[in-house]
Amino acid sequence: MNVIDIECTAAELPGAWSSLLLWQGGDTGVKVLRMDGRPMEPESHDTAEVLLVVDGALQLVAGGIEVEVRAGELYVVEAGVEHAVRPGSQGTLVIIEHFANAA
Repeated sequence: MNVIDIECTAAELPGAWSSLLLWQGGDTGVKVLRMDGRPMEPESHDTAEVLLVVDGALQLVAGGIEVEVRAGELYVVEAGVEHAVRPGSQGTLVIIEHFANAA
């Protein structure tokens, strides 16, 4: 496996909130994206996902609770929990997720 510079890769993405799959092993994937301060609509998933902030901060509401995840911290959103990105989230985010329908 090659070394991936997460921050440089995120900076090269065509737009904010446009994720790039960095690696997939079986039914688990690692994605990177750039946050630009805009909020995102609430969503939930059939499986848990890990949100790792590389730089900046993620403002999140998960299960009705407001959470700030700062650089170097991660947050696990459990399966089925509705979560939404709040305004002011900026920086680089890595998402580790399970693909429920992976072959």
